[in-house]
Amino acid sequence: MAKTTAKKVEETTASLVSDVKSYAHQIWLAGLGAYAKAGKEGAEYFKLLVSEGEAAEKQGKELIAARLEAANSKIESFKEKARETVQSKTGVQLSKVEEVFDDRVASALGRMGIPSKKDIDLLSAKLDDLSAALKSLQSK
Repeated sequence: MAKTTAKKVEETTASLVSDVKSYAHQIWLAGLGAYAKAGKEGAEYFKLLVSEGEAAEKQGKELIAARLEAANSKIESFKEKARETVQSKTGVQLSKVEEVFDDRVASALGRMGIPSKKDIDLLSAKLDDLSAALKSLQSK
């Protein structure tokens, strides 16, 4: 009877060890699968973010260009009206007046948060540099 009990205990132990090994292997495989899936989805997510970033950059540049164009149009209109008014009243050459007017308009636009052409050009150059850097990172 002691042999049968020992044999049952041995079989039960062997069965438990086998089950533990099987579960450990399944856990290992699940971890590997999760790692592989995260790597694949992470790369796809990065590409999606880059694509959305490029679209946002393009939209931002278009918006800035439109606002800059509108501001420049208003400035030209104001300059023309000022030139006509000053010339009709004084007959004075407007180079000094234009300079003062340009400075004041630029100052007012700056206070309203409208960037100058120089600011837009600098920002555009920086965006182009960032886009190039992202594309080089993406190609690696």
